Amino acid sequence: MVEPLYEISVTCTYCTNSFKSKKVRPSFKKASKSDTDFCLHYKDINPDYYVVRICPFCGYAHTENFSDKWTPTEREEFHEKVAQNWSMRDYCRERTWEDSVHCFKLALLSAQIKNEKSRVVAGLLHHLAWLYRGKGEAEQEERFLSYALDAYIQVYETEGMDLNNAKLMYLMGELSRRLKRFSDAVKWFSRIINDRKIMDAGMIRASREQWITTREDMLAMRLELPEEMKQAT
Repeated sequence: MVEPLYEISVTCTYCTNSFKSKKVRPSFKKASKSDTDFCLHYKDINPDYYVVRICPFCGYAHTENFSDKWTPTEREEFHEKVAQNWSMRDYCRERTWEDSVHCFKLALLSAQIKNEKSRVVAGLLHHLAWLYRGKGEAEQEERFLSYALDAYIQVYETEGMDLNNAKLMYLMGELSRRLKRFSDAVKWFSRIINDRKIMDAGMIRASREQWITTREDMLAMRLELPEEMKQAT
């Protein structure tokens, strides 16, 4: 019988040791549903548990989106904060939910030390929010959604022109809505809907749907609607 997990070989860019890490076979990646902020819920095994690769020798945790380069200052800081305190631990095994949260938090620390791009940091924070959502831990989910939103805003301000702006703006709108920052949510959704330069039909449709959802959220909470929403039927 085919196992859902298989091993890949990874070379650590910090200590240059080779190690094994697990991944989920594509045929076992079966999502049962998708949330409006692109969080996928899986029937059996969650591939997100295996996104982070951790070097058992030095503790460097990263995803395939990390840069391979290190500056001497980053190396020094990583040694002080992680490597010198690390005791050999092997994550090349089946991971629990707790393992996965620990792996993502270690990757977040590595990303901050290495000054990875804001979009890499935003992705890690958003994944942590999803992990807490899957466990029903609303307070922690909200905390990490807030951090992720801040990081996405930084992405937009620093490298927004190089990315799919519509998807990025949609995410900022949807995370704002989930955090009940409704005026920000309306601003981002409206920009996508009204900007004639945006040709991404999927994101325009999703923004229209979430604009309506935001209006319903505000009415349910008896909040004052902005002018553009008052006129909507």
